[in-house]
Amino acid sequence: MTSPHSPLSPAQTRDRVLGARGVLFDLDGVLTPTAEVHMSAWSRLFTPFLAEHEVKPYTDADYFAFIDGKPRYDGVRSLLASRGLSLPDGEPEDAPELETVCGLGNRKNKAFNETLAEDGVSPYPGSLRFLDAVVAAGLQVAVVTSSLNGQMVLTAAGLRDRFEIVVDGVRARAEKLAGKPAPDTYLFGAELLGLTAAECVVVEDAESGIQSGRAGDFGLVLGVDRGVGSAVLFEAGADTVVADLAELLPLTGSTVSSSSTANGVHA
Repeated sequence: MTSPHSPLSPAQTRDRVLGARGVLFDLDGVLTPTAEVHMSAWSRLFTPFLAEHEVKPYTDADYFAFIDGKPRYDGVRSLLASRGLSLPDGEPEDAPELETVCGLGNRKNKAFNETLAEDGVSPYPGSLRFLDAVVAAGLQVAVVTSSLNGQMVLTAAGLRDRFEIVVDGVRARAEKLAGKPAPDTYLFGAELLGLTAAECVVVEDAESGIQSGRAGDFGLVLGVDRGVGSAVLFEAGADTVVADLAELLPLTGSTVSSSSTANGVHA
């Protein structure tokens, strides 16, 4: 675990952002509130599963401690290990009914897809304004997410055409990249932008994602506290933590209206 360092002020953080050449955004919990949909889906999976195995009940704290930001099957393994349980890995094609790591992960994904289809998703207004601002300032942008549903979520939120570069769980698997907290996916995203890690800002809400940005030695690791706690994000290696990316506006030279919106699907 990285030791916490002195937080940057909003002005210092804005200067660091404008001194960079690219911004790499996590998706769930940073650009869109889909972390809430994920939390609900994980609870629907593990609440009955852990009860059946007569171990400590599932809570939201388990999501932040063992699942948040990690590739789906890694999250399953981590949560099971926290209860002294293990299952065969199985195969990614396993039916959701199978009691394998992949089967449980696919069961969770089925619940997530059903909720997303029913309720839709809209981007965080402050994150959208920040995205508009960094693009207006001339920075390149990309999405780096562990989610296998990244493309679907971006499309549902009306953001897909905003990002030429998307490194999601599907792309990471194809490229054989280690998931967060390893830095590989973020380093790959920077490479696709033609930039070095030092030239990029990583924006994350998950402890594992912050650890990924710090391990990759990125120019700025910016935490967004959506519930894990600012102290946890600082301890993981964040340079600064905000509750909403709108706190960093206005960026010098950008004239982004507070009414900027996306053509997202609304709940």
